[in-house]
Amino acid sequence: MQPGKSGKQAELPQKIRIIGGVWRSRLLSVLDAPGLRPSTDRVRETLFNWLGQDLVGLRCLDLFAGTGALGFEAASRQAHSVTLLEKDKKAYTKLLANFALLQSFPAPGVVQILHRDSLEFLKQQADRSSNLIFIDPPFQEEGLLNQALVEAARLCDDRVGGGIYVEFPASRSREQLEALVPDWCCDKYLEAGQVKACLFRSRRD
Repeated sequence: MQPGKSGKQAELPQKIRIIGGVWRSRLLSVLDAPGLRPSTDRVRETLFNWLGQDLVGLRCLDLFAGTGALGFEAASRQAHSVTLLEKDKKAYTKLLANFALLQSFPAPGVVQILHRDSLEFLKQQADRSSNLIFIDPPFQEEGLLNQALVEAARLCDDRVGGGIYVEFPASRSREQLEALVPDWCCDKYLEAGQVKACLFRSRRD
């Protein structure tokens, strides 16, 4: 969902809505920026049907946060903590503004918004320190997605729920991504136009 994708794209909505939880139906303003690609309502609804409507106790990371739709949705569903990371200054400022409006009715968990590079942040985190990680980088930067997924596999402990959620372009296959993280598998999968998505879960005996 982060700015950075070049080329022609469909016109963005000016606002997107949070689908469930304590912030259900609240609106997030969308920054008018090249490459910003918010997850659609359909994709987010499917994702949170996979995850369950209640994320109590989960520690979440929203990498390349963009509009913050995924991270704020997790916080709305009572995640224990959500950290949103965004390195683009304008997108980061918009995240802060959207969060300030949501805080008129606070969610129970801790929400942290950082103006940071997601890969640098991941490399500094301890093994198994998160339960649910959202990865949705600019689609044209294939190496960025690869590196983020490999680091996320080290960080993520999905034994109490969660997993690693990845959005990626239709030009790539889920098998290509699974090959990067052999201890994980694409447990849930969808295709929506030019977007594919996987929810990775660890392979446990």
